[in-house]
Amino acid sequence: MKKIFILLTVVFTILLTACGGKTEETKDVKAEKSLNVGIVLSTGGLGDKSFNDSAYRGLTMAEEKLGIKFKYVEPASPAEDTQFLREFAENNYDLVVGVGFLMTDSLEAVAKEFPNVKFAMIEGVIEAPNVTSLLFAEDEGSFLVGALAAMMTKTDTIGFVGGMEVPIVKNFQRGYVQGAKYINPDIKIQTLYTTGPNPFNDPVRGKENAIAEYNQGADVIFHAAGGTGTGVIEGAKAMGIYAIGVDSDQDYVAPGTVLTSMTKNVDQAVFATIKDVKEGIFKAGVNRFGIANNGVGTSKFEYTRDVIGEEKIQKLEEIKQGIIDGSIKLK
Repeated sequence: MKKIFILLTVVFTILLTACGGKTEETKDVKAEKSLNVGIVLSTGGLGDKSFNDSAYRGLTMAEEKLGIKFKYVEPASPAEDTQFLREFAENNYDLVVGVGFLMTDSLEAVAKEFPNVKFAMIEGVIEAPNVTSLLFAEDEGSFLVGALAAMMTKTDTIGFVGGMEVPIVKNFQRGYVQGAKYINPDIKIQTLYTTGPNPFNDPVRGKENAIAEYNQGADVIFHAAGGTGTGVIEGAKAMGIYAIGVDSDQDYVAPGTVLTSMTKNVDQAVFATIKDVKEGIFKAGVNRFGIANNGVGTSKFEYTRDVIGEEKIQKLEEIKQGIIDGSIKLK
């Protein structure tokens, strides 16, 4: 009887140990919390084939590669910016992004209200411990397309159509003019800015501006006008001249009419910022994106390589290298 008791005790101990091991193996592991990102787009919203669309691509890239969740809003006017930014902050989003310099004051005010929320300001500078400012060297990219315009014109007259006459758009204009004059110091540049309540979302006015510049002899027109630029491209196509797109690759909008686009890789900047937040290395301050770090450049001449020719494309590569190494200096 005593032997039987001892045997049962040993068996029970073995079973208890085995059950304990199984419990350790099936212990629940908490899933990693998804990062929540909120973005307030600039006036014009999605479908502008430009700045907003590029920022949105950065979000979808982060969703696919980093597993984040995001929500976007499209204000009807800048007056709504503060409200939407505050809503994201109140809901404790991990990162709140504001698109476009017109949102700078609104984002700065909300960032002060919510010091524990991280913010990213695209195209505006805000000095705050919880804000990273994403800036682009528009003048460098515009220098390249200005040089191309000067190489392609047959009338020695080119055009520029801007949205609002504000520093950031004038930066596009300045680089474009310098690039054109680098090729031809005597070239003429026609310039028009868009008036009205929606300077960055008025395709009708954009088309009118393009036609007006054509009537002044311009046969290549570069726009820095957001959604208004779709009208510039339409006007160029109607007049049988060339257009140059901006921010995103707009070459497909009118293949053959759009020589190239001055690309501003907002998508890469947005993705990089989200990745920093996810990895816990978010840094406040100014992050600049230029030719040297692939922040700006030109599209790949998908529809116009044969029209432009390899000699001119190679010249652009030389100019690009000159900007990087400092042998070409922008003013």
